[in-house]
Amino acid sequence: MATRETLARQVAGLDALDIPATPVVGRRLRLWRAAWPKLAALTIVLGLWQAVVWSGWKPDYLLPGPAAVFSELWERLADGTMVTAVGVTLRRAALGFSLAFLVGAAVGSLVSRVAVLRTAVGSLITGLQTMPSIAWFPLAIMLFKPTEAAILFVMVLGAAPAIANGLIAGTDHIPPLLLRAGKVLGARPVALYRHVILPASLPSFVAGVKQGWAFSWRSLMAGELLVIIAHRHSIGEQLENARTLAAAEWIMATMIVILVIGILVDALVFGTIDRVIRRRWGLLDTAG
Repeated sequence: MATRETLARQVAGLDALDIPATPVVGRRLRLWRAAWPKLAALTIVLGLWQAVVWSGWKPDYLLPGPAAVFSELWERLADGTMVTAVGVTLRRAALGFSLAFLVGAAVGSLVSRVAVLRTAVGSLITGLQTMPSIAWFPLAIMLFKPTEAAILFVMVLGAAPAIANGLIAGTDHIPPLLLRAGKVLGARPVALYRHVILPASLPSFVAGVKQGWAFSWRSLMAGELLVIIAHRHSIGEQLENARTLAAAEWIMATMIVILVIGILVDALVFGTIDRVIRRRWGLLDTAG
C-alpha cells in the first residue's frame, strides 16, 4: 500500500510538470495593461488634433486647439453649468432606457416564444429598428408638444426594437437538445424560460441591450437639440446654445462630455456585464 501511494505521488508530481505554470499578475500591472493602450490612443488623437490646428486648415475661431477646448470645459464644470446639464441628461437617459428595456424585453419574450406573433410582427420590429430616431420627432412633438415625454417617446421607439431583436436572436440560437433536456427534467414553460431559455440567450440579449443603449443615447441627444425646455439645462441644450453663439470651444467641449459619458457607460456597465457572462461561460482567462 505504501509503495502504491508513493508511486501515485510521483506520478502526480510528473503530471504537474506537464501543466504550464500560469503567472500571477498583480493588480497594478493589470490596471496598467488596461490603461496604457487607451492613454496612447488619447495622446495620438490629441496630437493629430493639434497638428491639424497648427496646419491652418481652419481659423482658430472655427477649429480651436485642445488647450482652448479643455479650458472652456473646465470653466463650464467649475461654474456648475455643465454639471447640472449632465445630471438632467443622465436622468432622462436612465428613465428612457429603463422604459425601452422593459418594453423591448417584454416584446422579445412574447415574439420569441409565440409563433403567431413572430409571423405577425417579427419583420415589423426589424423595420422599426432601421428607422432613424430623428424621423420620429415630428410626430412626437405633435403628440406630446415640446416636452420630456416627446424625448422619452422617441428613446423608447429607438431602443426597444434592438433589445427585442437581441432576445429573439438569442432564443433562436439555443440548441434544441438543451430545450428538450429541460422539458425531460420537468421544467414547465415559466421555469423553462427562466432557467434554460433566458440564460442560454443571455450573450445575444446583452448585445441587443448594448445596441439599444446606443440607440437611446443618440435619440436623447437628437431630442435635446430639437426639444429645448425652458429653465432646464441639458447637454443637448448646451450644444444648441453654443451653436447659436458660434462658440466653437463650447461646442467641442460639450461633444467631449458626450463622448466621455458614452465611453464610461460602455466600460463600466456593459464591459462589467460582458466580463461576468464570459467568466461564467468559461470564456475568460481569470488568471491574467
